[in-house]
Amino acid sequence: MKVSIKTPEQIEKMRVAGRLAADVLEMIAPYVEPGISTGELDRICHDYMVNVQKVVPAPLNYKGFPKSICTSVNQVVCHGIPSEKKILKSGDIVNLDITVIADGWYGDTSKMFCVGKVAPHAERLIQVTQECLYKGIEMVKPGCRLGDIGHVIQQHAESNYYSVVREYCGHGIGDVFHEEPQVLHYGKPNTGMELKEGMTFTIEPMINAGKAGTKLLKDGWTVETRDKRLSAQWEHTLVVTADGVEVLTRRPDETF
Repeated sequence: MKVSIKTPEQIEKMRVAGRLAADVLEMIAPYVEPGISTGELDRICHDYMVNVQKVVPAPLNYKGFPKSICTSVNQVVCHGIPSEKKILKSGDIVNLDITVIADGWYGDTSKMFCVGKVAPHAERLIQVTQECLYKGIEMVKPGCRLGDIGHVIQQHAESNYYSVVREYCGHGIGDVFHEEPQVLHYGKPNTGMELKEGMTFTIEPMINAGKAGTKLLKDGWTVETRDKRLSAQWEHTLVVTADGVEVLTRRPDETF
């Protein structure tokens, strides 16, 4: 397995891409309200990326994906396709997954949004999933191993009586969308690849309220929980630094 180590110049390009991806999530937040369609959210994000930021929406036409962002509502784990028919209603939870290409480099991030008033159990799933991401990020430094990251995420999810999706994971990223290594969100301490300065990848835990099983729908993209219970996901793009980690897609409200 060959993993690319990025130069300081390449990391700076990824820093720009990461900042732009985070900016899209900041921009779209006020629009995530009851009554809007996921298709409209996609259109607003697309126009902002293309016309304001002058970047390329990475998902659009990626292996045939038809839209510019992913919108995963309630029991959808990941890769939900925006649609004019999917109208958000109060009580829904939705993940918006944003990836931009800026000057040939990728920034990839996602966050959960609550639509209107959301049930406490849904809010708790969202919070614990975000904590899983943050705990994974805290592990990242040279000498850490991928299994250490997966283990701390799995431990936190399962100690809160949730389950970790196994079929989908984080990934290396740079001037291509998906590269090595694969970053699993479960694992055993002191196993897997050792992290080195200059490695760039995403951590993006998908945590289910019920069982871990998933099902790919007939559209070939949308992944749902098999038991139809809620799922949540948060994602950041990171770079391993000399003494820790830099979160390239950090938003202003986050303290890393």
